[in-house]
Amino acid sequence: MDVKQLKKDLIAYSKEIGIDKIGFTNADMFSELKNRLIRQQELGYQSGFEEPDIEKRVTPGLLMEEPRSIIAIALAYPSKMNERVEGKMGERRGFFSRASWGLDYHHVLRDRLKKLEEFILTKVPEARLKSMVDTGELSDRAVAERAGIGWSGKNCAIITPEFGSYVYLGEMITNIPFEPDTPIKDQCGTCTKCLDACPTGALVQGGQINAQHCISFLTQTKELIPDEFRDKIGNRIYGCDSCQTACPVNKGKNYHFHEEMEPNPEVAKPLLKPILKLSNREFKNQFGSVAGSWRGKKPIQRNAIIALAHFKDDTAIPDLIEVLEREASPVLRGTAAWALGKIGGESVRVALLRAKEKEVESEVQLEIEKSLTQFK
Repeated sequence: MDVKQLKKDLIAYSKEIGIDKIGFTNADMFSELKNRLIRQQELGYQSGFEEPDIEKRVTPGLLMEEPRSIIAIALAYPSKMNERVEGKMGERRGFFSRASWGLDYHHVLRDRLKKLEEFILTKVPEARLKSMVDTGELSDRAVAERAGIGWSGKNCAIITPEFGSYVYLGEMITNIPFEPDTPIKDQCGTCTKCLDACPTGALVQGGQINAQHCISFLTQTKELIPDEFRDKIGNRIYGCDSCQTACPVNKGKNYHFHEEMEPNPEVAKPLLKPILKLSNREFKNQFGSVAGSWRGKKPIQRNAIIALAHFKDDTAIPDLIEVLEREASPVLRGTAAWALGKIGGESVRVALLRAKEKEVESEVQLEIEKSLTQFK
């Protein structure tokens, strides 16, 4: 097997199937990452969504017998919509982060990785391969950094010279000994614009994030969002792009290479009030194809309620009162009580008093009480 020629062929084929960048690295342990992950765990900065076994996250040899190298890929996604929709009084809109525009990126990258696997197997039938995207054990960013895809920015994203940080990442472990590529040197320098732009201060320092405070994480939780973060969420109903849009490297970066990544404006920036009344089937029909739907309907509805409070949209008062009085979820009832208090008005005060008499959940009662204090 001519590994050098195979690498050249693989790079050429990757361009044919719509992979925007490909890199190769060894399958050694990620020792530096291990120390960082242990520290994150000690500080309580982890999100809880990641692989819990740190050894698996840093040791490719635990995921495949005798791995020799890892192939990293990146696909660029758009940062601006070609078609725009604007909210207006009475028809306010929420916002999905750019990583949830178009078809769920897990499907897109898995498709490209599967094609790479098939290509490799035609050349090396005995090759062992294991691909993963985001939900796999390895850290996509650590692999991409070591494979020369980009550098790990202060905003904890991989930043590529060509596409900025607007890239999806995936990787493939293999027993083929490809020659490693050279990592890209850090180019953030003294810039701290991403840290300054973070709405909640979740970027503790360059390259370190407290995921528990990150809006992207908070919008994906299923519980009541802590008071101190609600006003900072704005009209984001999934994810957050503040640290990306603030990055100077991302200025002017907007690539529309992949049709399946093109956003439907009515999905990426949907009307808020209709979200509150969606059935499970309607939610799946409207949002089921995008990455932001993975946690289900309730978190999106909770975030839509927070967004309506952000706009102080008094046309939403009847909808929010209906949630407060009829919704089965205590999280949604409690968030609606908070939102109504933010909007205010006599009809709100009456509805809160009425709900107070009937509410049996203590966490919702607390939200009602807090909102009623706005009227004293």
